[in-house]
Amino acid sequence: MQIRKHPLGASGIEITRVGFGAWAIGGGGWVHGWGPQDDRTSERAMCRAIELGVNWVDTAAVYGLGHSEQVVGSFLRSLPRSEWPFIFTKCGQIWNERNPMQDTQRLLKPESIRRECEASIRRLGIERIDLYQFHWPDDTGTPIEDSWGEMLRLIEEGKVRLGGVSNFDVGLLERCAAIRHVDSLQPPFSLIHRDAAAREIPWCEAHKTGVICYSPMQSGLLTDRFSAQRVAGMAEDDWRRRSPEFNSTHLERNLALRDALRPIAERRGTSVPSVAIAWVLSWPGVTAAIVGARSPEQVDGWIDAANLELTRDDLEQIAEAINRSGAGTGPSMPNIEVAKS
Repeated sequence: MQIRKHPLGASGIEITRVGFGAWAIGGGGWVHGWGPQDDRTSERAMCRAIELGVNWVDTAAVYGLGHSEQVVGSFLRSLPRSEWPFIFTKCGQIWNERNPMQDTQRLLKPESIRRECEASIRRLGIERIDLYQFHWPDDTGTPIEDSWGEMLRLIEEGKVRLGGVSNFDVGLLERCAAIRHVDSLQPPFSLIHRDAAAREIPWCEAHKTGVICYSPMQSGLLTDRFSAQRVAGMAEDDWRRRSPEFNSTHLERNLALRDALRPIAERRGTSVPSVAIAWVLSWPGVTAAIVGARSPEQVDGWIDAANLELTRDDLEQIAEAINRSGAGTGPSMPNIEVAKS
């Protein structure tokens, strides 16, 4: 399958418009886990994504408290080196080894960043991280200039190829950019969480910073078979049980918006998740979307999004559904010239 690619900002690499998100394959038993997950099924899901043309995997040290990176590393060892996808990972969330259900600390001290980078390289079994990202802004008082300076040193030493950030606002992006170009931003962006379209995505477009959006399906809400019954049946340690978006009255609004995507999916001969992801990809400035999967079948359910171009009529219908449902916040219609009815 030929999947469309897009330059990641000014980085010099091209990535497919969808990438494999490895949060859920970290498994359960930690504060932001998704419940039990079979590692062999996770590897088969990644294999399916790569077979279909996806050329990057996004993970993080904190996913499964190191376990996601270990699973990704095991998967890489099953492939010839020439077939490896780009590997993106993140640092800056420190967990309590004695209490995995305790919330993480957001820490970006230079010495901590270096320790995390070296640990991620070991777990992944690679020599260099293709894109290393700060997961969240520091909440301990560490100046971002000190943190980003350490990222620059890791790049100069060859441990990291590209440096990016996640969940940063424009103010922090500008402070980083004053030291070194920011290769990418990873914001939350979906039909429900649309706020990044107002400031961060336009800033990135203007400054040639790539944008890889996470949770384009809103952690499963914008999928065909999601329901209130599904929430009730989730594992006790699934973080979504505690999220407002998965509980009344947010849940009803979100599912009403999801249902409004069905006629578009039927008209275009695709799935509801693919329409939701394609909406994210329709915004100017967005490079690609990170899409999670816990099985090969889930990959098959959204892979069409990589090549699906929504028309202006599609986008206007979706904007009307957003306004009618009252779901989420942020702009509802991309300012585009290319979509045609």
